[in-house]
Amino acid sequence: MAEKLTEEFINYLSVERGLAENTLESYERDLRQYSEFLLKKGEGGVRGATHDTILAYVSTLKRHGYTPSTISRKIASLRGFYRFLTRERYIDKDPTLNLASPQIEKQLPTVLTTEEVNILLEIPDITTPAGQRDKAMLEVLYATGVRVSELISLKSSDVNLDMGYIRCYGKGSKERIIPIGSIAMRWTKEYMSDGRVKLLQGSDSEILFLNRRGSKLTRQGFWKIIKKYAKEANIAKEITPHTLRHSFATHLLENGADLRSVQEMLGHADISTTQIYTHLTRGKLRQIYDKAHPRA
Repeated sequence: MAEKLTEEFINYLSVERGLAENTLESYERDLRQYSEFLLKKGEGGVRGATHDTILAYVSTLKRHGYTPSTISRKIASLRGFYRFLTRERYIDKDPTLNLASPQIEKQLPTVLTTEEVNILLEIPDITTPAGQRDKAMLEVLYATGVRVSELISLKSSDVNLDMGYIRCYGKGSKERIIPIGSIAMRWTKEYMSDGRVKLLQGSDSEILFLNRRGSKLTRQGFWKIIKKYAKEANIAKEITPHTLRHSFATHLLENGADLRSVQEMLGHADISTTQIYTHLTRGKLRQIYDKAHPRA
């Protein structure tokens, strides 16, 4: 029964909410783990769960060493699931009501300096098809700040090199148009006319960035690529797939871009999400102040 209800919920998130594939997979993993907990504890199944059941599950997560942010996400998955079950009248009472999420200490994202970005972007070997792809991919990522899931889903038709913009589809399949710089345009053009043709190996695909088999690159594939280049560039910072996205936003704000414009380019629904980058630029403001103010 739990599997059937989970399947219905995931289908609802996909069809009616239009959530991305990786988000759906995350929900599915969280709910599968919860179902396994219920099965082991004999807690009466998904429909028989109470507020105390959820509290016991959260305690188990804490004992297993999950971070507050991960626990908070798993609680959010359960909230969404039980709201759905209540609305569809599978249950009478939502056991997640009044459930507090753990306090999360806001951690600032890792950001590269412009020098580190420049070094990283020079690492790919542009004499090979894969190197041309990687060079274009990293340049586009830093030039536009798109999410990795958006980057690997780009189609050739989403890139307008004549007008200088890309079109991508973010969370909830929302379309946005983002300007792309001349350097990223140049390397993308070169990749499309040479490296991409070789990676296709005579096959056909709409996807822009391809793996060595001529298929769509995966998130895991991209993750391995950027980790490899960061190591070769001797960057000691903890790199994540979104490091260049964070660097893009921070460098724009440091150089005078307004917050609303950055919000729009990043595809944030709420400007408070974008405001985290203002914390990262305060050190730069201090430097400017110390240098410019006569009595600093």
